[in-house]
Amino acid sequence: MSPQERIAPLIKAFRRVYPNAHCELVFANPLQLLVATVLSAQCTDKRVNLVTEPLFARYRTAADFAQAGQEEMEEAIRSTGFYHNKAKNLRTLAAALEEHHGGRVPETMEALTALPGVGRKTANVVLGNAFGRNEGVVVDTHVARLSARLGLTKETAPEKIEADLMTLVPRAEWTNFSHWLIWHGRRRCTARKPDCAGCEVQTLCPSAFKTGK
Repeated sequence: MSPQERIAPLIKAFRRVYPNAHCELVFANPLQLLVATVLSAQCTDKRVNLVTEPLFARYRTAADFAQAGQEEMEEAIRSTGFYHNKAKNLRTLAAALEEHHGGRVPETMEALTALPGVGRKTANVVLGNAFGRNEGVVVDTHVARLSARLGLTKETAPEKIEADLMTLVPRAEWTNFSHWLIWHGRRRCTARKPDCAGCEVQTLCPSAFKTGK
């Protein structure tokens, strides 16, 4: 079965298995999601959510983040790791939002990726989940791993994986598809010990078939 033949039954199966799949970062507005996504680099969503609850109570606007001291911000986000760079990036990003967008998070890929430290992955997270816009497919480690295992791409670079997925998956499902793969990657198809025996899409997975799991 080719990737083109496999994609429709995969979407149908994932929709059934994960009907409530969503971004697991907790946010109330686009700014909060942008900040949480920056903090999620090399960190779990669970840890980020623990940090952002008090963080968002203290810093409510882009101006608040921009005006925060470096050491103050570092202390607030320390447990997310790489806190020195993340604090610097958040303050620089917030200052750019204030200077160029009146403190608001822009709603286009071009404007978002023009912001310091914001790449396609972060922009896709914000556009898809805060604004409901399918401009691309979020490719994190789970999406990259499962896309390969499911035989949907042979690429290894995130931007090339995204291009393959955008060709295969209907645009209306781009955001959902990334959620489904992330949820499946966390709950079933883990990196070191995938549960192929219990996998709901095993019959559609060439990797499971080849390994006989």
